[in-house]
Amino acid sequence: MPISNLYIKAFHAGPAVIDANGHVNNVAYVQWMQDIAIEHYHSLGGNAAQGDSATWVVRKHDIEYFAGAIAGDEIEGRTWIEDLRRVRSLRKYEFVRKADGIVLVRAQTDWVFVDTTTGAPRAVSAAVITAITQGAASTS
Repeated sequence: MPISNLYIKAFHAGPAVIDANGHVNNVAYVQWMQDIAIEHYHSLGGNAAQGDSATWVVRKHDIEYFAGAIAGDEIEGRTWIEDLRRVRSLRKYEFVRKADGIVLVRAQTDWVFVDTTTGAPRAVSAAVITAITQGAASTS
């Protein structure tokens, strides 16, 4: 069961993200994953709660591509925090073509909470946990 609400952002498949094969390049999806994750976390109050002494870094991405998007497609990106552990968080994503509802991509990122000075993993603070769980409740 997800611990955060669904966050949705629209993306446009403009010429800059189209590759030599004529579809949205896989690198664009990774960028969109980062963009939507940051926006969602900020909307929950996570940035304010974590302060300057900690940050999230990517440990691993898992991405599965189901269909290609082409130039001009409008894509709905969806994300949510699936779980939150001592020093890690699993975030999931789904990208859907708006015109026909086809799921283009499903993905997940394993994020690690780290100390900005040492770079070492550190426990997710109570303030961040509260922001994520209460922020989700207040925006649902």
